[in-house]
Amino acid sequence: MRTATLGPLGEVSRLTLGGGIGQIWGEVTHDEALATIYAAIDAGITLLDCAPTYRNAEAFLGEAFGGDPPAGVKFTTKCQLGSPNPRDVPAALEASLADSLAALRLPRVDVFFLHSNLHADGFTYAHGDANKDRFSTALSIYENEVVATMERLKADGRIGAWGITGIGVPTAILAALDHTPRPDVVQVIANLMDSPGALKRYAEPAKPREIAAAAKARGVGVMGIRAVQAGALTAAVDRELSPNSPDRADYDRAAPFRALCARWGADPAYVAHRYALSLPNYDTVVLGVKNRAELAMCVAAEAGGPYSAEEMAEIDGLGLAG
Repeated sequence: MRTATLGPLGEVSRLTLGGGIGQIWGEVTHDEALATIYAAIDAGITLLDCAPTYRNAEAFLGEAFGGDPPAGVKFTTKCQLGSPNPRDVPAALEASLADSLAALRLPRVDVFFLHSNLHADGFTYAHGDANKDRFSTALSIYENEVVATMERLKADGRIGAWGITGIGVPTAILAALDHTPRPDVVQVIANLMDSPGALKRYAEPAKPREIAAAAKARGVGVMGIRAVQAGALTAAVDRELSPNSPDRADYDRAAPFRALCARWGADPAYVAHRYALSLPNYDTVVLGVKNRAELAMCVAAEAGGPYSAEEMAEIDGLGLAG
């Protein structure tokens, strides 16, 4: 499998195994989850991305390797901090990390992410603003508390690097990338619709490609996420969605994409992952797969290499981005 340099982590595989194996997105048995983890390692995947919110992902990874993962395999986890009282931030981050390390059976992780959205102080979300202190972190808390705590955890050797999940308000994400110390890694939407789907609570455009380019220009590693946009870019969504769900709206809007895939004789999930891997500025793409069959399709997409300029233009010509 191809590799790329992910900020200070150095070389990692172009595919990252994500939290789908944690029994959170569709049904998967315990044995199949473990088998998928082992198959990912056998396929050359060297980066494993999890979080406490991904249900059993951390525990399954801890069980799979028993605290002794293969050489060269790296781990990330996250903390959904929100906007607590600033004085409580260090303890909250440290407690979340300690719980994750215990579940993973590891003394350290390679990247620890702030998983919250980011927003400027005083910002009003278009959707869910009353709950923003639960899902989003104010920039003042990020700059004054989160960054200092992350840098201390790195200096203490409990994490190798730290990052942010770049699905919050784009202007706030870009501000965080300009703040020093900068995050080492950022996770950014990487799909042909440029869509965060149901994760988008703000009114302004998402701007994922601008964020990825800004990160790379500043030496920050970029992990692409949501390549199939929560199933909107697959042949069929594998769960019930409300008719009013943004993910359902994306699935309906992606009908021309599925028609193109039919003409190409390719599965939409394969094309969506290969498209994400063909984008500039993204070092690795995180997979939401939950079993070995889904993993095999993604591994085949990576093996297919980047799409040609003509193929990318044909997909982009569908007008689904933005």
